[in-house]
Amino acid sequence: MRSDTVLYGITTCDTVRKAKRWLEEQDISFRYHDLRKDGLSETDLAAWIEAVGWEALINRSGTTFRKLSEAEKGVTSVAEARQLMLTYPTVIKRPVLVRGASVTLGFKPELYGALFTAG
Repeated sequence: MRSDTVLYGITTCDTVRKAKRWLEEQDISFRYHDLRKDGLSETDLAAWIEAVGWEALINRSGTTFRKLSEAEKGVTSVAEARQLMLTYPTVIKRPVLVRGASVTLGFKPELYGALFTAG
């Protein structure tokens, strides 16, 4: 049975580990997608940009972003952001939780609790 809930992240991210642990403790069925190992599809990225906007998706305080060149950091359009995130998927704010058509960035237990009790 395929779950309609997918958690996207990287295994070395503490916040992703907390989100995975929370989902498991709540006995919520989900599929984990490692952005570093499994990559990022243009289709998924387009849906996330549509749902939350490209500005919210870029983690400007993360290690990956800080290591970018000044030119790469100067993202000003959706096209530039899309290319940046496809090239460096770990620049995306993590985790990304996709549940049906809903896209949620980051992890806070109360946020996930509200999301899963809402139906």
